[in-house]
Amino acid sequence: MNAQSQAIAGYTSQSAPTRTNRGTEYEIFAKVTNNMRIAATMGPQGFPALADAIHKNRKLWTLLATDVASNGNTLSQDLRARIFYLAEFTQDYSPKVLKSGASIAPLIEINAAIMRGLASGAAK
Repeated sequence: MNAQSQAIAGYTSQSAPTRTNRGTEYEIFAKVTNNMRIAATMGPQGFPALADAIHKNRKLWTLLATDVASNGNTLSQDLRARIFYLAEFTQDYSPKVLKSGASIAPLIEINAAIMRGLASGAAK
């Protein structure tokens, strides 16, 4: 291998593209939301998948709530409060889906709205 081919190889990425924080957050939301959508279509036999999807969604929102509650978070106070409220709603509403058969649609809609915000913010 000569110097030129070594230089080309050194600057050629062989790995996955680098993601921004927003891109990573979007990908996580997309995966969790898609799992909820799929589980919701499976009917009663899909209850274990639904419970797992809701559990993962609650974990995601717990992480978000913890992050926005920390002093080092750089988001505006208003946005932090809104995210924290959505996390509280998700924690309160999720058991209703599992225990009472409430619609999962509000949880999916919230996540989709966050995804739209992440996507539009990434374009800026």
